[in-house]
Amino acid sequence: MAGSFNHAHGFHIDHCQIVNLNPSVDPLSKLEARIAAGAIHDSAERCDAPKCHPKTRVAVQDDLYSWIVDGGGESECPRNIKWVTGPAGTGKTAVMGSLADRCAANGVLGATFFFASWSASIGRRRKTAFVTTIAHQLARYRGDLQTAISAAVEKNTDVFEKNLHVQMENLVLSPIREVVRQSDGPGLQGAIIIDGLDECEAEQYHDTTSINTRDKPVRTNAQDQLEILQVLQAASSDLSFPFRIIIASRPERVFREFFSLENNPNPFADKVDLNEDYNANDDITLFLEVQFNLLRRRYHFPPSWPPPGTLQTLVKNASGQFIYAATVIRFLEAGHREPPKALLEAILRMGSKVNSNPLGQLDDLYSHILESSPDPPLSVRWIHAIDRLNSNVTNISAFNTTVFLQTDPESNEAEHLLGNLHSLIQIPPPGDQATTRYDFYHKSLFDFLDDPGRCGSFYLEPIARYAFVWDRFIQACLSKLNFASDCVSLSQY
Repeated sequence: MAGSFNHAHGFHIDHCQIVNLNPSVDPLSKLEARIAAGAIHDSAERCDAPKCHPKTRVAVQDDLYSWIVDGGGESECPRNIKWVTGPAGTGKTAVMGSLADRCAANGVLGATFFFASWSASIGRRRKTAFVTTIAHQLARYRGDLQTAISAAVEKNTDVFEKNLHVQMENLVLSPIREVVRQSDGPGLQGAIIIDGLDECEAEQYHDTTSINTRDKPVRTNAQDQLEILQVLQAASSDLSFPFRIIIASRPERVFREFFSLENNPNPFADKVDLNEDYNANDDITLFLEVQFNLLRRRYHFPPSWPPPGTLQTLVKNASGQFIYAATVIRFLEAGHREPPKALLEAILRMGSKVNSNPLGQLDDLYSHILESSPDPPLSVRWIHAIDRLNSNVTNISAFNTTVFLQTDPESNEAEHLLGNLHSLIQIPPPGDQATTRYDFYHKSLFDFLDDPGRCGSFYLEPIARYAFVWDRFIQACLSKLNFASDCVSLSQY
């Protein structure tokens, strides 16, 4: 082509328009491709996420919101990180979800990330997309931040392959400094809310199944959780960083040690312990009152139901755990063969047991529900298998899970085993089972099933869980079911 113009001269070109046939991808599109969309507080994946019942948990939400907006009163050394903790069932995720909604409605929500170990999205279970998801939301928070973050992505083309500290510096801190330096408008302010950090699973950087690499150390969940804590601490210590960070987790060792003044001299805002700092009894009472009113109207029960003293007994049994109250209500609503009155009487009889363990009543409730299955041991095997399938096979539907686990393709084994467990398992209606998966209401069910001291005869050794899944895996392959792609994924399990 160039040869056609050799030695050419004496000509000019009018109205030249150059078209780039290989336009570069928009930097923010590159960033968006690297986020965990399901981890954002208002994502479609979190449409059924727990939220605080109206008029409950008001005090703790007000305190956290006030700290976000007004600070903690410190003058010399700002304390931009607050830890919200409490054992399973105290409502941490519900509080964080409701707080995020409130902050978003008032324009002070910078970013959120809700980890979930049960999620089908690997991005919600690991650290890889953590900083990019935060940066993507901050880019939407203000126009000047969007411009600065877009420029940062374009400048640092390999940033997505860097560690979290480098990503935080390039994608968040450097753009914030640029905005703070140039901005003549209102200063940046807002909240970054991180929930369930204790559920973050470790990212492995080598093949742990290969014989040649088995002697290499396996990275632990606590190591990745600590890395995220250190990244957030470094960000909050930057003088230009304008956001308040709230981290919600269970009181696992890595968090207790990190937020301990003895181990970490850097000051943090006073922690919030939902189990100790706030009396949840009034909120649980209000929740139960509203739910029993709904049940009474639905079943046309007399005003005398439930019997006097019922709410007080249930509140006492809950020991400050919202998950107990929520599970009781789901159990009464689940449509068992027994009417709600009989089910409530059974729950109250359990409450007569003397138990000093604050989880004892929840354990008794879980045991009672599992015993309502016609084959409790097999139902427990199904529960463990569903959990592992959800974790290892992307977007596996309830229909495919059922076909995979049942022994007879013509049987209705899933309904037989799980029909009485609707208060523990989210079972899609028949019309949605081809596109929707089984799910679980709360991780505390697996805390119960994984502890032989709590679940007793329901405990299933890990090797027995693996054997059950592999047995069904082999059956599925031998039956030539349409599970070719899923079998490939399961072979890694």
